[in-house]
Amino acid sequence: MHKKTILPKTNSVFHNDCKVLLQNLPDKSVELVYVDPPFNTGKRQEAKKLLCSRINKKQKQAQEKQNLTAYRGFGGHLYCREEVSRIGYDDSNDQYIAWLCEAMKQAHRVLTQNGSLFLHLDYREAHYAKVMLDGVFGRNCFQNEIIWAYDFGGRSKKKWPSKHDNILWYSKNPKKYCFNYEAVDRIPYLAPQLVGAEKAARGKTQTDVWWQTIVHTTGSERTGYPTQKPLAIIERIIRVHSNPSDWVLDFFAGSGTTGEAAVRNNRNFVLGDSSSAAISVMRKRFAKQKVVFETLPVSKSIAKTNAAKDNAAKDNDESLSGKVLKNLVKKLSKKVT
Repeated sequence: MHKKTILPKTNSVFHNDCKVLLQNLPDKSVELVYVDPPFNTGKRQEAKKLLCSRINKKQKQAQEKQNLTAYRGFGGHLYCREEVSRIGYDDSNDQYIAWLCEAMKQAHRVLTQNGSLFLHLDYREAHYAKVMLDGVFGRNCFQNEIIWAYDFGGRSKKKWPSKHDNILWYSKNPKKYCFNYEAVDRIPYLAPQLVGAEKAARGKTQTDVWWQTIVHTTGSERTGYPTQKPLAIIERIIRVHSNPSDWVLDFFAGSGTTGEAAVRNNRNFVLGDSSSAAISVMRKRFAKQKVVFETLPVSKSIAKTNAAKDNAAKDNDESLSGKVLKNLVKKLSKKVT
């Protein structure tokens, strides 16, 4: 049993690395963990915050002198986009699955007995992460792979365009977990005439494929933080997989969408992020709410342990994902022979 600090008494944001935050949380203290870590794309993730405003013809001429392009939008009116700020980070990690595994072990520890984890990734690492989570939680604790499908952005001419993310749901207890069926939002039937008027009016419940547009660059929801996820996606997870007054944890909080979704649904939250840019965005986002911003001290023992783990991962010739897959291949080979 870990001797850790108690959960804060109010909604809190910690400016800390996920290791430090997790090591300071007590066992079985949160009912829901949602995390959207860096995806390990190997690229720099960058986002602009744009100011979109309606203009007239005279303003258009003035804007063009500043090399700002006007465009015709809603209602046939002229609009102009102006860059307000830009935030970015390098998204590359040679030991990604090994690094993520340490965080998932801690997430498992802090979950209550009927709690759930939602890990949000994409096609690059989702399959490795699932094998890793089978080891941390147990294969029988895997509940769903949710596909968030969207239809926005460029389209490749060399392959089928990648237009979805993967959200892995694991419960701590395979038979006892929170699933509020009545809180599942309903969507229209594709062929309402085949199900009758009553069913058509009620709509059908969601499946494990969720169609939802991304956060648009000029939308009111946009904070300017790269990789920001739609509020609707996280609200759905929180409504269905937790109850009022439960605690929700997100230790890769980014723009703080998990916190806003929690507040909207009467849940408590603990958020954490090591990025100063993320903390700045969340300070603005929660400026009108009672949210405490803190930085946890890092003890010498924790710092030494973390450094040792990091060095061990760097010295290891094979990544954790490679080892897991090798073992899996061996098992499958034995079954075939």
